[in-house]
Amino acid sequence: MLVNGDPERAFRGGIIRPDEAVKIAAFIDWAQLVASSLRPGTERTWSNNWPPEPMIDQDLTFFSHEVSLWEFLILWSLTILVIFLSYEYLLKKDENEKLEEPLKVTSLFRSQKKLLKYIPIVMGLFVVQLFIGGYLAHLYTDPTNDFIVSQEILPFNVLRSMHTQIAILWVAVGWLVGGLLIAPWVANRDHKFPWLIDVLWISLVVVAVGSIIGLYMGATGQMRETWFWLGNEGRELINLGRAWDIGLVVGLVFWFILIISLIRKAATNNPIVSTIIWSAFAIATLYIAGMMPIHKIMPNYTVDDYYRWWVIHLWVELTFELFAAGVIAFFTVSLGLISHKTAVRVMLFELFLISLSGTLGVGHHYWWQGLDEYWIAIGGIFSALEPLPLALMIIEAWKNQREKLFSGEDFHYSTPFMWIAGSAVMNWIGAGFFGMVINTPTINYYSHGTYLIMPHGHVALLGAFGYISIAFLYLTSRANALANNYVWNDKLSKIGFWTLTAGALLFTVPTYIIGIYQSEVAMEAGYFTARLRETVEVMKGWMWARTVPDGLMILGGLIIFFDLAQKTFFAKKQINN
Repeated sequence: MLVNGDPERAFRGGIIRPDEAVKIAAFIDWAQLVASSLRPGTERTWSNNWPPEPMIDQDLTFFSHEVSLWEFLILWSLTILVIFLSYEYLLKKDENEKLEEPLKVTSLFRSQKKLLKYIPIVMGLFVVQLFIGGYLAHLYTDPTNDFIVSQEILPFNVLRSMHTQIAILWVAVGWLVGGLLIAPWVANRDHKFPWLIDVLWISLVVVAVGSIIGLYMGATGQMRETWFWLGNEGRELINLGRAWDIGLVVGLVFWFILIISLIRKAATNNPIVSTIIWSAFAIATLYIAGMMPIHKIMPNYTVDDYYRWWVIHLWVELTFELFAAGVIAFFTVSLGLISHKTAVRVMLFELFLISLSGTLGVGHHYWWQGLDEYWIAIGGIFSALEPLPLALMIIEAWKNQREKLFSGEDFHYSTPFMWIAGSAVMNWIGAGFFGMVINTPTINYYSHGTYLIMPHGHVALLGAFGYISIAFLYLTSRANALANNYVWNDKLSKIGFWTLTAGALLFTVPTYIIGIYQSEVAMEAGYFTARLRETVEVMKGWMWARTVPDGLMILGGLIIFFDLAQKTFFAKKQINN
């Protein structure tokens, strides 16, 4: 199959040579030894008895069941405690606390004007990612037939790699826009050399285009000598060639320098500003963890996977969450929705939860990949609590926004705030609730690698981080409209938001149903059987049902793309009476 392919599994072959297939088979043989050989002096395998396989009586250990029980009890107890502390101490209103006047934009700094060209790049990547996602869903449902384009040209494995990497690219670039937009407002001054924003833009375009081409050529076997540096590393979720990795890190560090060069001279330095600065530093540097050693992929898979999760979990779920906490606090204060003291209290509590759970929570990725059993006890308890305080703060901000609207006050930032609020709520749903569903060892043991995992990954990345990225774009566009007295209408923005959100939430229905069935098969017949094409074929009706939510997400993405393009580049001047 590796050499000749298997159309029923959407793999046409012709990429892997026979000598390479022998090496892959040897690796699989070694991997099954790790999964089936007992650790010395124990009754469990090196992979903590994963995967489940009735043929050799391999099943979950009692320790994993025990941890799941304690995790469930502790998690709900802590959830009640967090809600109590939030409303009793963090969000409690003080008569002396006053809301700040909403941000007034009469003009943009030169560097901020240069951010407008970032908007079509971010949204273009987002729309491409959505279309690729729909294409992949179709091929997975009906792998034997081509969909619009021949699989010889757009193979499933290549597009899947591009789908995940483009997601990271557009989200990251959107966040760069947010940092560069905020910095001049915080410092109340512009960069000494605004043209550096153009340099960063060019660099990011080169990395984005080059890496996407490299992903395609590397995975189709067209870069047999240079695949590591310019092609596709083949590592799950972080596939960029090493040269593009380095280019991305250089761009992130350059971005951090641009931000700190302004913010460090700000007249008011407070915890919110400090959080934005140091989380930006972490975003710029922690990605390096997945690049060790620089010149090659680490030969030991377990060690390599250990550090790979530093990027996927710590870089995303820790540093991005820290930046999100600082940015949401900044926005809610700057828009006159939450008092500064309240925002700081909630943010600091959020930082405590993120630092604790984000650091230790990485352990839930280490349960079955060759590390010791103690990671089962460490990972998974606190992850669901991370977004909760921010979600509660956004509820308070939303209540204040409604009061402003009902009192007749002008509120110019309804669209950006809608995306920020949506981010906080979807963060809790995707990262918190859906993460909690699969993060007990008992459930994860049977559901790992099945459809049951998909709602968490998709809703968390899109909702927690993608929505903030889009919020930054709308804030940039809105500031430009206010500075130039352009006409602004929220109607199409709301349609795009609710279409995308409805699609993302409906997406979880068929994927959960299929995932529950696969998990049941894994428990009764083993993991190998659960992953067979013949097994998921039984759920083909639900696989086709994804057409509705996937179509809604693509439609929502297109609406947002055209809405932002119109508001930013084709808006008309308001006629003042």
